[in-house]
Amino acid sequence: MNINILCDNKNSWFWKTSDTFLKELKKLGHNVKVCQSESELIKADISAFISCNKLVSKEGLSKSRSNIVCHPSDLPKGRGFSPVAWEILNGKDFLVFTLFEANEQVDSGEIYKKLKIELNGSELNEEIKNLQAEITYSMILDYINKFPNNESFKQKGKPTYYKKRSNLDSELDLDKTISQQFNLLRVVDNDLYPAFFYHKGKKYILKIDKDHTD
Repeated sequence: MNINILCDNKNSWFWKTSDTFLKELKKLGHNVKVCQSESELIKADISAFISCNKLVSKEGLSKSRSNIVCHPSDLPKGRGFSPVAWEILNGKDFLVFTLFEANEQVDSGEIYKKLKIELNGSELNEEIKNLQAEITYSMILDYINKFPNNESFKQKGKPTYYKKRSNLDSELDLDKTISQQFNLLRVVDNDLYPAFFYHKGKKYILKIDKDHTD
C-alpha cells in the first residue's frame, strides 16, 4: 500500500523515535512517504498524522482512503492539545490512547481502538514521550495490518478540550513543595520548555533528570 506519514511539528518526539517504525512499514512492503506539511501529502491508501500541530484540510484528507490519528486521551474526553501533560498534571496514573479516523473537526472522528497504559508515577518527559511513541507506532501498525477490515464506532459522551500549553506553563510556585509540583516536573522538557521560577527579580531555570547509577 501507499502510506503517508505526516508530522508537521519539527520539535516532535517523532523525529527521534521513528526509524524502526518506518523500517517496519517498508519491510512489510509498503511505499512510505514522510511529510512535514500537508502540502507534501500524495494520493495514498492510508495517511497517518502523528504529533501534528495543525488540522488537515478537507482537500488533504481526500488524498487518502483513510486518515488516522493516535490521540493520547480517552476520546471524546481530552480533545485538543498536550493531553499527556494535562492528564498527568490532573493526577492520572494511566493514559488511554485512542486511534480514530481524522476529519475536519478536532479529534472528533470515529474510533477504531482504545488502549489503556498504566504509569508508575516516576516517568519523566523523555520516558513518557518514548512510551507515547511506542504505543502510537504499535496501534498504527496494527491498523495497517488489518486494513481495510477495521471496525469503528462513533464517539459517545460530552467532549472536553485541553488548551495548548506554552513555556509559561512550566513555572514553579515557590510557595509549594517539590512533592506538590512533581507532576509538573515530570512533564517539562529540559530543552524546549524547562521548569523555571522567579526569586528576588531573577529568573532561574531548573532541569530534572533521574539518577541512573542505581
